[in-house]
Amino acid sequence: MEQYKQEFIEFMVDCQVLKFGDFVTKSGRRTPFFINAGFYRTGTQLRRLGGYYAQAIHDRFGLDFDILFGPAYKGIPLSVAASMAISEMYGKEIGYSSNRKEIKDHGETGILLGSPMKDGDRVLIIEDVTTAGTSIQETLPIIKAQGQVEAVGLVVSVDRMEKGHGEKSALAEIEETYGLKTSAIVTMGEVVEHLYNRPYKGKIIIDDTLKAAIDAYYEQYGAR
Repeated sequence: MEQYKQEFIEFMVDCQVLKFGDFVTKSGRRTPFFINAGFYRTGTQLRRLGGYYAQAIHDRFGLDFDILFGPAYKGIPLSVAASMAISEMYGKEIGYSSNRKEIKDHGETGILLGSPMKDGDRVLIIEDVTTAGTSIQETLPIIKAQGQVEAVGLVVSVDRMEKGHGEKSALAEIEETYGLKTSAIVTMGEVVEHLYNRPYKGKIIIDDTLKAAIDAYYEQYGAR
């Protein structure tokens, strides 16, 4: 596993974005782990997060795109942080863009914040976590409504590796349904691999008991 992925996993733990215990997801699934990107709350954290996204984007997509689109609301800081990191790390100017929840009819009008889209633009979508893939159904029409633009892919922070609407993972379903390349900074499989029975800051985060609970969860909800 790449060094930046290991660092990102530990970063999520430090920021309390990645938690283990007993949780219920929006879809009603009882899960032993939970990911909440809302716990990235400081400038330093966002700077580091943008760097991890930038590396994952460079590895999977290269830099042959024009705009990084982060759906409101959580995607807004992600698109800003990652576009800044791409500029600093790779010297490539990428526009950032997000949607307004309500169309503005005065001043800078329209539904978009940040960079406008023009015909020929290639757009990469950035999100925190995709569990069921429902948000992409709202995001793609917004992008397509801006003109002759191409959505080239979707990048998230963590691939939960669980079923979407069928037996495949949400990311696999998005690739199949919309023809988009997808990627994640890390998968939950990599998270478990890195933390299982391995001390981090003097503590075992995933011990045998928690590992068994995670295995049981994936036995029921894991993507096939």
